[in-house]
Amino acid sequence: MIVEQIYTKCLAEAAYYIESNGEAAVIDPLRESAPYIEMAEKNGAKIKYVFETHFHADFVSGHIDLANKTGASIVFGPTANTHFESIIAEDNQEFKVGALTVKVLHTPGHTPESVTYLLIDAEGKETAIFSGDTLFLGDVGRPDLAIKSDLTQEDLAGMLFDSLRNKIMTLPDDITIYPGHGAGSSCGKNMSSETVGSLGEQKKTNYALRADMTKEEFIKEVTTGILPPPQYFSKNAQMNKTGYLSFDEVIDKGTKALSVEDFKNEVANGALILDVRTQADFSKGFIKDSLFIGLNGTFAMWVGALVHDIKQEIVLITPDGAEEEAVVRLARVGYDHCVGYLKGGVQAYQNAGETLETLQSITAEELATKIDSVNVVDVRKQGEYEAEHIENVTHCSLDYIADEQNKLDKNKTYYVHCAGGYRSVIAISELKRNGFTNLIDVLGGFGAIQKTTIPVTNFVCPSTLK
Repeated sequence: MIVEQIYTKCLAEAAYYIESNGEAAVIDPLRESAPYIEMAEKNGAKIKYVFETHFHADFVSGHIDLANKTGASIVFGPTANTHFESIIAEDNQEFKVGALTVKVLHTPGHTPESVTYLLIDAEGKETAIFSGDTLFLGDVGRPDLAIKSDLTQEDLAGMLFDSLRNKIMTLPDDITIYPGHGAGSSCGKNMSSETVGSLGEQKKTNYALRADMTKEEFIKEVTTGILPPPQYFSKNAQMNKTGYLSFDEVIDKGTKALSVEDFKNEVANGALILDVRTQADFSKGFIKDSLFIGLNGTFAMWVGALVHDIKQEIVLITPDGAEEEAVVRLARVGYDHCVGYLKGGVQAYQNAGETLETLQSITAEELATKIDSVNVVDVRKQGEYEAEHIENVTHCSLDYIADEQNKLDKNKTYYVHCAGGYRSVIAISELKRNGFTNLIDVLGGFGAIQKTTIPVTNFVCPSTLK
């Protein structure tokens, strides 16, 4: 028996490959199917099933391409309605993979069709669950992502309570939990950085599995503090339900080398310039109106949060040799309309007689010398800001910068910081595209600010004041 977790850190997503006696199955695959096919071929196995735990919202799954290339059957849980050939399994239905049995446990709550797959070994022992977004380590799935559903998040949270207690908590404590996500995913609130655990551990440490918790308490805790989902979530879920372009076609189109003239023509016709180099390279010189989102960070998540038109045509500025990686990572979140990359990058652009813009920056120590007379913008997440922030700072979370930039005045100068320097450059590039001109990056972000004399404070909820 082989059980292998394929964890993709930039999406905080876990796919799984299981194999027995020459048969294999893949659970919640990423968009690119080659890694799973290569695993099977290496072991002389045939992929028999592609199991989906639910209609994913935070990434486009590879179920359709993988099934087309291998002949595998796609399996979804009860109530799922797909626009392609698939098996809609019944609760407790079993599937054989070699000597292994995969049992479907319908666990609605995160979404109506959500399932947990129970793995039973050749001796009949229940050994593991692939819990998708029903149960994470330290948390459970958010109940507000169902697409085109008449159910409220409170309705789904109530279903989730029942699913956890009637289907999962009744399993043996030594069951291994293989969740769909880890820390950093927007599909939950308090996920652990660990990606494999046990049910017994979770019963002791996961707030949502407290034995003395009532359904009303559970619903309140699970629904309190949920931030609005990133705008691309509903679009990815719809693609996973209805289908999408062939991954190979997307890669072929997106990795086309463009001359400076072709590049300029694409931009003139409405293509977005997406610069995926490091923030340091971007700051030294970039093409006007470029959006910076570096491959060295959580690239796909920020593309999904900031590029609101999922069919937006995109032209890339990439590090040498990173063109395909950029297109792959765009496709993982459904941005399938990249039309190529600028051959030779910004250097070729300059060589053609075009000018580059640069980004101003300041050290945290320099900022400390003028902190009383300047405007500072904090673009970190709400939780980071509430934990600790500069006094009198303006908070404009990068997640919602399209709306929150209304707090700012285009005629003023702002010093922009995040936690370490990646998100602040993203924010500045986006603000510049929207007419802001006087923006200065604080190098090292809040981590560097904390080492200076700049006064910081934490957020005090008004309800706690007396």
